[in-house]
Amino acid sequence: MAAETADSVAHAAHGVDLLPVVILLGAAVVAVPLFKRLGLGSVLGYLAAGLVIGPFGLRLFTDPQTILHVAELGVVMFLFIIGLEMQPSRLWSMRGEIFGLGLVQVGLCIGLLTCVGLAFGYPAAPSFVAGTGFVLTSTAIVMQMLEERRSLGAPKGRRIVAILLLEDLAIVPLLALVTFLAPGGESVPLTQRLVGMAIGAGSLIALILAGLYLLDPLFRLLGKAKAREVMTAAALFVVLGAALAMQYGGLSMAMGAFLAGVLLSESTFRHQLEVDIEPFRGILLGLFFLGVGMALDLSVVAANWPLIASAVAAYMILKMLGIYAVARLFRASNREALERAVLMAQGGEFAFVLYAAAASAGIIDAQVNAILTATIIVSMALTPILIILHDRLLPKPAPSMEGVETAEDLSASVLLIGFGRFGQIVSQPLLGHSCSVSIIETDTDAIRNARDFGFKIYFGDGTRLDILHAAGAHDARVIVVAVNDREASLKIVELAKAEFPLVPVLARAFDRDHAIALIHAGADWHIRETFESALALGEKALDFMEVEEEERTRVMEDIRRRDAERLAIELTDGLYAGRDLLHGNAPQRAAPAKSNASK
Repeated sequence: MAAETADSVAHAAHGVDLLPVVILLGAAVVAVPLFKRLGLGSVLGYLAAGLVIGPFGLRLFTDPQTILHVAELGVVMFLFIIGLEMQPSRLWSMRGEIFGLGLVQVGLCIGLLTCVGLAFGYPAAPSFVAGTGFVLTSTAIVMQMLEERRSLGAPKGRRIVAILLLEDLAIVPLLALVTFLAPGGESVPLTQRLVGMAIGAGSLIALILAGLYLLDPLFRLLGKAKAREVMTAAALFVVLGAALAMQYGGLSMAMGAFLAGVLLSESTFRHQLEVDIEPFRGILLGLFFLGVGMALDLSVVAANWPLIASAVAAYMILKMLGIYAVARLFRASNREALERAVLMAQGGEFAFVLYAAAASAGIIDAQVNAILTATIIVSMALTPILIILHDRLLPKPAPSMEGVETAEDLSASVLLIGFGRFGQIVSQPLLGHSCSVSIIETDTDAIRNARDFGFKIYFGDGTRLDILHAAGAHDARVIVVAVNDREASLKIVELAKAEFPLVPVLARAFDRDHAIALIHAGADWHIRETFESALALGEKALDFMEVEEEERTRVMEDIRRRDAERLAIELTDGLYAGRDLLHGNAPQRAAPAKSNASK
């Protein structure tokens, strides 16, 4: 008894073994920034780091499956956050894409990829299972790629999300189908199959009802406690509880988390939940990719590399062809169809589940399961490389000129260059005074959209001297530069003042640095885009504090005077020369950081 106590005390004194955690975090910290700096993306960095520290690299870890099981929670939380962005009305509006586009793509790709196994000489059932597993795209990789490419909220991103949702739903009937395809599948009673389907449907209905009637009141109650850690715990409880409920019902954990997110998407606590979950999601999703890299069995790859290489090539090429064909069938542009095909070319994490079920059912043996798993992992590792090749080799899209006129022989008293948010506001006093205004812009979508609001905009790049002549800069009384690109605006000012020195050039400045550069370029007048609005807001704050109007006027005039004096000093002596003219709130004035001083 004493020995046991001593052992427990010694173990308690030793504490938790932090070495594996430190290794995992260190591998991610080193690999991901390096790969992103090389332009290879974070996913490939995680996969490479996992391969290096895994059982087939430095052998710092010997059981990657344990890490994968934990790290799958990253995918679960990712789907929860996506669900928070999908209000039920928005999801309902996507029903055609989910059950139309998604079903057609999954069905066609299953047919194509089943042929790969048959071509390699495997029986029909193993060929079907192998091909179907590869059809199930990696939600984690595609979502991460869409997020990095800032395409998640775009129409093309929403269509990919719709397909991924259908694939997540498809895992349920596919697992049931594995049971039917099993060599002894006919011995499984029909009642048992029906009970399993009923449990799944019941879990789904129970989760929806709980989300509709319990979740929002729960968070309202917890919100009154004003304990941030309790809200975080409740958010994790909801995500993991929904995932667990779906798992017990025989459904996808990720689907449960997604539904929980959808049901909370219209809650007043939506943004708070997203902030609470985000750190866990990011770390666990990175851990998932590390685990996938570790799970790549190099001995299996080495022993069967001709078969694996052939299978990866055949599966990915046929899947891309199927995705591209379906995308074009549903009237996607050639560029969108190609991008979707490359993004979704890999197999996914649900394939591991399907292959494990098929191995348990006796459809495939352990060797085939290992080969198929390696095939999926290799395809996942190749996806970031394919994306990089796609982005570098595919030429940039030429703007569609449909319904757009180019600037040619224009003549007006004002030439306005740039019609974004700033240019639109600038146009109003000019047009309100009935000035003749010629407007040029390089964004063809903005030109077409402006037409619906009663504007006539011409396509033209103000950084080109021939375009300035065609736009009538030589006849204009004023040139206004309102483009949303600081380098372009500097070039336009320099060109305009060199070619048309008698025409006043007024320019939009982004910050003090840019304002100084514009003055040196010859701009006759400039305004920092946030200056007047910020002063107006500050003056209104004084008004709400019941400061007398006379005092407000004095303060605002003093601020404007100080700003003008500071800018004059900075033109000759540098950005920090006029800092003593700023009103600061620190007891001792310190040199401000450059980024703050540039505002």
